[in-house]
Parts: sequence; C-alpha cells; structure tokens
Amino acid sequence: MQEHILSWITFLPLAGMALILCVPKTNTGLIKAISLVATGLPLVLATWLYFGLFQKSVAGPQFVQQLDWIHSIGAQYYVGIDGLSLALVWLTTLLLFIAVPASFGIDKSQKAYYALLLLLEVGIIGVFVSLDYFLFYVYWEVMLLPMYFLIGIWGGPRREYAAIKFFLYTLAGSVLMLVAIVALRLQSGSFSIPYLTELASAGAMDGSKLPGGGALLGMGFQTWIFWFLFIGFAIKVPVFPFHTWLPDAHVQAPTPISVILAGILLKLGGYGMLRACFPLVPDAFRANAYVLGILGVISIVYGAYVALGQTDFKRMVAYSSVSHMGYVLLGVAALTDMGMKGAALQMFNHGTSAAVLFLVVGVIYDRAHHRDLNGFGGISQVMPKYWALTTWGFFAALGLPTQAGFVSEAMTLMGAYQAQDTRFQVLVVISLIGIVLTAAFLLWAMQRVFLGTLNAKYKDYGDMSGREVFCQVPFLALCLILGIFPFLLTDWMDSSIKLLVGTLSKAA
Repeated sequence: MQEHILSWITFLPLAGMALILCVPKTNTGLIKAISLVATGLPLVLATWLYFGLFQKSVAGPQFVQQLDWIHSIGAQYYVGIDGLSLALVWLTTLLLFIAVPASFGIDKSQKAYYALLLLLEVGIIGVFVSLDYFLFYVYWEVMLLPMYFLIGIWGGPRREYAAIKFFLYTLAGSVLMLVAIVALRLQSGSFSIPYLTELASAGAMDGSKLPGGGALLGMGFQTWIFWFLFIGFAIKVPVFPFHTWLPDAHVQAPTPISVILAGILLKLGGYGMLRACFPLVPDAFRANAYVLGILGVISIVYGAYVALGQTDFKRMVAYSSVSHMGYVLLGVAALTDMGMKGAALQMFNHGTSAAVLFLVVGVIYDRAHHRDLNGFGGISQVMPKYWALTTWGFFAALGLPTQAGFVSEAMTLMGAYQAQDTRFQVLVVISLIGIVLTAAFLLWAMQRVFLGTLNAKYKDYGDMSGREVFCQVPFLALCLILGIFPFLLTDWMDSSIKLLVGTLSKAA
C-alpha cells in the first residue's frame, strides 16, 4: 500500500467517477455520497502521507514508482513526491473534498457535474506527482477539459465566453510547452524531469544535439525553451499580462469551481515553474530573473489597484488573486532561500485564503442573486456569523499578523530584499504599494457590505447554514494555525527548497 500510495491518491477519484457514471442520474443522494467518499479517501491518505510516512530530511523524491508506459517514445509512468509537492497534494485533496458539500446547491445535471469534478482532481494531483514530462503534460491537459465544461455548463450568463477564453489561453500556453518538451526530449533522449535537471546542472542542456545548436527565433536553446515554458506556466498563475482570462472565468464559474480555480489551479503554474521550467534551464533563468521580478511586482500592484475599482464582489476577489500570486514570482526570482521558501508558502497560504473569499461571495450570492458591492449595506445586523467569518477571511487575505499570509508575504519580501541583485530592493519598495491597496479594497468592501444602515431588502435574510460554515472553517483554521506555526509547512519544505536553490544558483 505505502509504495503505491501516490497512485491510490491519484486514481481513487477516477474510480469514484466510474461508479457515478453507473448510477442512475435520478439517484442524486448516492451520487453525492460517492463523491464524498471518492474525495475523502484521498484526503485521508494524503494526511497519512504528510504526517506519518514522509521523511522531512530527504530532499529528493520519495514514494517513487517508475514503470515503462509508451516504450517507443521513452515515456514512463514515473511519479514521486518531495516537500514542495507534498503540501500542494494535501491542499488539493482538502479543496476537492470541501468542494463536494459546497456543490450541494447545484441541481443541474448533477451526475455529469460530480463526475467532472472527480476527473479534475485526478488531473491536478497527477501534475503534482509526475516526474516524467510526458506524463506531466498529459495530466496538465486532462485538467483543461473538465474545467472547461464545469465553467461552460454550470456557470453564469456569460459562461460560454468565459469557458472558451479560459480554454484558448490555456491551450496556447500548452502548445508552447509541448514544443519545448519535444525539444528537451530530442536534446536529452529522456522525458525524466530529474534527469533533465541533472543534465542542466552539468551544462549539457545547450541544444548541441539539435540542428543549428537548437537556436530558434534568434534565441539560444535555453533562452527560447525558458520563455516557451515560462509563458505556458505564467498563463496558469496568471502573471501580468497573461491574466485577462481569470476575472471572466471566476465571475462566471459556480462558487465551488471558483474555489478550486483560485485555491489550487493557479498554483499549478507556480509549481510548474519550480519543478519543470527553471531547473531545466538555470542559465536562462538567472539571466532573466530581474525581468521576472518586475513582472511579479507589476502583478502585485496592478492586481490590487484594479481590485480597488471593482463593484462586482467576485471580480474584486479574482483580481486580488492576481496580486497575491505576484509574490510567488517575486520570491522565486530573488533566488534566495528565504524568498523561495516564502514563495512556496505563499502558494499554499493563498490557496486557503482565496478559498474562503470565494466561499464568502457564494454565500451572499445565493441569497441576493447579485454581487454588486454597492447594493448591500448593514448585512452584519441580520447575518452575524457571516460577518464574523468574512472578517476573519478578509484579515487572512490582507496578511494580518497571526494569519498565514503575513508569514509568507513577509518572507517573500525579506528574501527579495536579500537578493544579490540590489535592484530587487527597489522592487520590494514598490511592491509595498500593493499591500496598502489590498487593505484599501478589502476594508472598503467590508464597509459597503456589512456596515451602515441595513438595506430593507435584506432584513429577512437567514444567517449561514451549518453546511456553509463547515465549508469555510477548515480554511480559516489553516490560516490561523499556519500563521502561528508556519513550521508545519516549512519543516517539510526546507530540504527540497535548499536543493532547488542550489540547483538554480549553480553556474554550469
């Protein structure tokens, strides 16, 4: 069981999907029960893996399985997990488990909805555990289809537009990734990500085995490989200026899908950069690190500034994700232990706080059937539990001390300030504008929704149900626990992050 635990975690939702497809569509109770079990079991196994089986002192991949898959091209079923991917696998299983009860209000084509939800979990976990680039790419594409349909069928009035925009942006990035993956395979003779990383560290990732030295578009081999992979992953993060699909997708997606999208799908882009881009082309990464830092700061400030101008509650939260994910790119680009650790923490911590914010929006939308921030007022008087949990969620997103976001953002900025390139110090100062703007749009939203005179239209609103509280409390608890005890993440990540920083810092 233990040696195959990653496969169990990955494919149990697929077994659940198969069972759902065999159940009559009218038996919605059984469909929901199967979905809970099929997402709950991976969460139990991931928790066991996190706290019981994983060895924190080991930097490389653990629980490795390596089997021949497509012999003719050298693709393998090659999976493993390290401290960087472990936390994200656990977060994925938690998010997908909570997404099931959060979806109980959806009554349209429930059989198809829950089947696609489980298929989405397979794709996400598969990316995090893949050590073969071909397998990684297959799982990456598997994610695309269920998310497209979940937005396009169960979304809002402009769901088709948002789904197509999401699909086209992601597909464009995938095409660039595929070209780069093929070139890496031709250069190295392997799809193995650890092997490709070893070759890069030894200076063998130079395009020497390709015609013309692997040059393309006037760029050297590493340079164009770097940019093709980076753009593919940056679209998913999303990094400015590749972010425009995100607000539309969030606004039109049903609440549970927005939770998954912000909570874990955006992290796939950051994880892809750290696992399958930067270590494979370290020379090109170091040469372009400052440019990445600039893009990170633009995302931080621009995302917060645009969020300040939104009147749609959900669109405001969507742009806040652009801002918060900018810290990830800034911390990674600094190439310091502190910055990299802060970036890894930020990916996890934003997953928890973003999940809360989108659940908060869903609660009020289910009652008011609109998200206009200027159309509320005084809601705290009739929904005190909702006010209390929302305030906690807002403070977590703001990065208030004792909340997890404070630790990760502080570590990111400190790490960036310590970068060898002193120009990063200027970027850190500029990024502080984003913190002020974040406080402004969150507090202003709270004022418009909860304070002031109660709007008479909402005087009969009921407070949060037990199901709604259940969906939010785990994420809020994580925000507090990891804000006070961040070592529950950092101790597991330390060895892997030090290895990654060493790989990226080493000149070929």
